[in-house]
Amino acid sequence: MRCASKLLAKPAGLVIQGLQFRRIVPEAFEDDLSTCTSYDDGDADDPSDYRQPRRPHWANKVQFVLACIGYSVGLGNVWRFPYLCYKSGGGVFLVPYFLILIVCGVPLLYMELSIGQFTRRGPIGALGQVCPLLKGAGLSSVVISFLLSTYHNVIIAYAIYYFFAAFRAEQPWSRCDNSWNSPRCWLPSYGSIDNRTRPNSTRTPSEEFFDKKVLQISNGIEEPGALRWELVACLITAWIMVYFSIWKSIKSSAQVRYLTATLPFLLIVVFLTRSLTLEGAEKGLQFFFHPNWELLKDAKVWINAAAQVFNSVGIAFGSMICFASYNRFHNTILVDTVAVSLINAFSSLLVGIFSFATIGNIASEQNTSVEDVLTDGPGLVFVIYPQALAKMPASQLWAVLFFFMLVCLSLNSQFAVVEVVVTSIQDGFPNWVKRHLLCHEILVLLICVVSFLFGLPNITQGGIYFFQLIDHYAASMSIMFLAFFEIIAISWLYGVRRLCNNVKEMTGRLPSVYFRFCWFIAAPLLIMAVWVFSLIDYEPPTYHNGDYIYPWWAEAIGWGIASLSLICIPAFAVCVLVRADGVTFAEKLKNSIKPHFEACKVCGQEYCVEPMHNLEENVQKEPQVDMNTSIPLNSHYLLKPQM
Repeated sequence: MRCASKLLAKPAGLVIQGLQFRRIVPEAFEDDLSTCTSYDDGDADDPSDYRQPRRPHWANKVQFVLACIGYSVGLGNVWRFPYLCYKSGGGVFLVPYFLILIVCGVPLLYMELSIGQFTRRGPIGALGQVCPLLKGAGLSSVVISFLLSTYHNVIIAYAIYYFFAAFRAEQPWSRCDNSWNSPRCWLPSYGSIDNRTRPNSTRTPSEEFFDKKVLQISNGIEEPGALRWELVACLITAWIMVYFSIWKSIKSSAQVRYLTATLPFLLIVVFLTRSLTLEGAEKGLQFFFHPNWELLKDAKVWINAAAQVFNSVGIAFGSMICFASYNRFHNTILVDTVAVSLINAFSSLLVGIFSFATIGNIASEQNTSVEDVLTDGPGLVFVIYPQALAKMPASQLWAVLFFFMLVCLSLNSQFAVVEVVVTSIQDGFPNWVKRHLLCHEILVLLICVVSFLFGLPNITQGGIYFFQLIDHYAASMSIMFLAFFEIIAISWLYGVRRLCNNVKEMTGRLPSVYFRFCWFIAAPLLIMAVWVFSLIDYEPPTYHNGDYIYPWWAEAIGWGIASLSLICIPAFAVCVLVRADGVTFAEKLKNSIKPHFEACKVCGQEYCVEPMHNLEENVQKEPQVDMNTSIPLNSHYLLKPQM
């Protein structure tokens, strides 16, 4: 039975028991109500449901889970997790990582999936519905996703470059006699241990291939140099792959994920098995699993762990809200949350073992420590791994498989961040999209072209410095600040009680006390503490393990990039407050934090359990209209007897 209070939010023209519902929309609400239509889809169930936009659904639960897993188990697990673990002192990193995953990662993933599934909107529409005052947090997540899409696809371009280079009979990063090699190029001699010790200021063939052949790297960000046209071609290829994978929304991307989200797991297990047989693997594993407990006092360890959890699980990027918005209303969210979280954590451990076993082998080969092997930036993926692959039997096959796996993992993450931008624009400006872009495919093409153009600075000769700058400020500095405001909007202003009722309405069960405690107290306090410490212990970005220090103006650009997303939160809050109903500031504030929908006052749910004979009485009592303006005081809709 439809709830009487919800019937007030029905589209115009609906007739129930002789009553016709006529929308009376104040001008101030036109922008918000414009999100009530989007592209129609025949698979969308319950076409009369007030929760618009109507959207396509995942064909089955497997597609949804694969989308979430594909996004969370991506490049961050292969690249960021091992590097942050190394940077944080090895095994001790696992302690704050799993603690933050349990207290923040799992509960916030559950929260985002719940909000996305209940509102059926992307991050902007979802947060705008539950807490208009902090709607800007949704826009911030879209801005960050857009920034990520511009430079994240550069990693795919690198992987495509290496993939084709790996087909050569002899790996180009395995020798020192290529045209790009310098006199400093060094390969270990296997005759004696002494000759295997790496001299100072020397470089391995894989380092020189990446810097001198692939990047043709300049001396710094102040020397951008020319575009690397080979990388431009690879970047165009990457964007073509992304476009034709998501151009039909989830109908096309879901089919692609059957390959890109499953094959990498098989290849990870294969590489893990091979890496454990390498000489010196135990040296790297000891570094990975042996914690130095003293380092727990270092705030940087906790900051790095939090950054990895948020980047890996996808918290506050808007992707999980976007994916959940395509679910059917009664999907069981908790099962999906636990499955995605466990698989993500397990895959991080597998990749960590594989990575540090490989690093231990290289450290043993060079007769040096594990700490002296790793490099920052994408160097772990494109320097360390190729170096290890070159020594394996049938190295050509291993290299082709590895970089194919890397392309698949990266594409999964890229699909997610681009779909966030597409869904948010489609939800927010549906009429403009239909009028000017004609169809969904043109919108996706436009976003891909714009993102490609914004990504070009990353593939100049000085582009790697710009890449590192965006990654430092957009993916680390901004995301925890954004996550804090997101949880404040949902857990404190919208309310844990309302959220729990929404979950019960969808799944039939209330969230546990553990989730309610994390949403209301534990997660906000932990996020705030980590974010404050990250500002206190702020260190400017560097490259090549501190060899290159960015100039002051580059840091200013970095803070500008971070502010570009974060400024959306206060800017939107001011706009909402100014436009809110009320005379005093307190009245405006109260109205600006009201959700755009109200649950039934009798049963507390959207779908009311009241008998039908009470419907007309409740409907007639509900509207209260300002006689001067004809604007409803407690509803956007007015009941009018059918003539």
